[in-house]
Amino acid sequence: MRALPLALSRALLLAALLTPAAQAQSSANPLPHPPATLRIGLWTLWHDKQITIAPAAESAPTLRLCETCATSPLTHPMQIRATASRLALADNREAASVNLAGSVTLTAHGESLTLRNPIRIAARSGQLVLAVTLPVETYVERVVASESGSADTPESLKALAIVVRSFALHQSHGHADYDLCDSTHCQLLHWAGNSGRTFAAHTAALTTAGETLFFHGQRAQAWFHQNCGGRTASPQEVWPARGQGTELPAKPTPWLTSRIDPYCTANGAREWSADLSLSDLTSVLATAGLARPGWTTLTVARRGESGRAVTLSLASAGKSDPTQISAEDFRLAVGRSLGWSKILSTWFEVSRQGDRFLFHGRGSGHGVGLCQAGAAAMSTQGRDSTQILAQYFPGAIAADESTGQPWQTLRAQGFVLETLNPADAAYLPQLTQALADAQSRSGLQPAISITIRAFPSTPAFRDATLAPGWVAAFTEGNWIATQPLPTLAARKLLASTLRHEFMHALIEAQAAPNTPLWFREGLVEALNAETKSDSRGANLSTSPPILKLNQIDRALAHAATKSQSEGAHRAAAWYAARLLNQFGRAQVMGWLRTALPATALAELK
Repeated sequence: MRALPLALSRALLLAALLTPAAQAQSSANPLPHPPATLRIGLWTLWHDKQITIAPAAESAPTLRLCETCATSPLTHPMQIRATASRLALADNREAASVNLAGSVTLTAHGESLTLRNPIRIAARSGQLVLAVTLPVETYVERVVASESGSADTPESLKALAIVVRSFALHQSHGHADYDLCDSTHCQLLHWAGNSGRTFAAHTAALTTAGETLFFHGQRAQAWFHQNCGGRTASPQEVWPARGQGTELPAKPTPWLTSRIDPYCTANGAREWSADLSLSDLTSVLATAGLARPGWTTLTVARRGESGRAVTLSLASAGKSDPTQISAEDFRLAVGRSLGWSKILSTWFEVSRQGDRFLFHGRGSGHGVGLCQAGAAAMSTQGRDSTQILAQYFPGAIAADESTGQPWQTLRAQGFVLETLNPADAAYLPQLTQALADAQSRSGLQPAISITIRAFPSTPAFRDATLAPGWVAAFTEGNWIATQPLPTLAARKLLASTLRHEFMHALIEAQAAPNTPLWFREGLVEALNAETKSDSRGANLSTSPPILKLNQIDRALAHAATKSQSEGAHRAAAWYAARLLNQFGRAQVMGWLRTALPATALAELK
């Protein structure tokens, strides 16, 4: 599970209250239900034959030596080696697979990585095969962080997240042991993370959770690349015989036609040059199985609609039948052997000088689908993710993966409601009142419009937010996710839940980056209490909570059960209520923007 960020709200609700009838809000549809998780190949370019697994610090992971075997604790480092299609373990044991659960550190090829997701280790042809099971939204977040750059904005990242999710869910990727690999063959995933991009990627994945591309009601294939050079390509042009480890659609893809892209070249086209020797190219093509040694000339035999090379011709003196190879296969072969900075795209000219071949080209990547450079340029010009997707996938729309329905936006004073159910408009008056109550109790006004996304079912809400089962709603920044509004209304929880979440959004908008989590959560609980003796709020007649200030933040962020979460929130509320009682609302709320003074903290000890 993705770790829940600190700036979130947890409106607690017993899962038992959510009856199956109340959970089934989405209409019947013929679309197959999308998976909640994906199996991702780990370290797929390394071809490791040996690995060491060990429990991460202060953890108690378990392992199983077959799919149906009983679990046992992993208490010390264990070395695993591939032997043909079996695994050799310590004590002369063998196994067909090792299945790990819990926090485990993996070490191979000089690299160590700690993961908390389920891992399966097997062997194929004397090499280890590692597969990590990730929630779909965790996968999307990690890929967006890995594939995005500093030029991206929130809107271009939202478009990228939708394309990444579509690519993962809408097509086969040609792997027998997992759904997708972690290399650019599928979508690049840096397991160690990208700290500079993590928060932005998290926001993009969260705010588009479950959205993929559809064309005329059917799930649409999608690709992305770094820079199209001024014109995108169709998949049939780049992969005339097969897709990038995938099967290309048998029917035309009108949402993936070659199109002029004025945004990519707004600041000039990206051009590149490469100088490669005949001997290097001969070795590269022979190793890749594309051409035998002996050829002496290399020319572009055929170009596609976008101007990219589709087929290359290799000929040798005295032979009349040249060898024809795919230009994209050539690009990939050079990249794998000589580095990805050599042949950046298939949009190039080539000439020979002596025993060297000179390439001059434009763009970077295969050119199909979303151009990241163009998307970033569009967003800086004020285009939103919907307009970006329309540029690169004309006729396709972003819609809910489960139903194929586009999200509808209902606007009200101070907030917008995103829903798949038009009947949710009936709840706008209650939501408006909940926001007014939150403003009255806190004395705060929303700086920008707050977004509420009402998910059509409890499973959809949980898959999107990765929130535990006791959570009814989830707030991050000015974005609120809720379980189905009819579910909350039927249990008479709608007003109190949304008031709580609005309170979070108002307080988070005011809080400085270093404001303690207990202070923010405690203020929400104390200000949201129905009465001053509310058990979740400001009952100062009780003795101080067991949890001390320096323990509450960790308890809030890492609660494993509903009771632990409630206890941490109750403790935070007690301390916040004491501050409100001692210093008054105006003073305490002002400390959100500055810092809690030492004198105030002293009152709590």
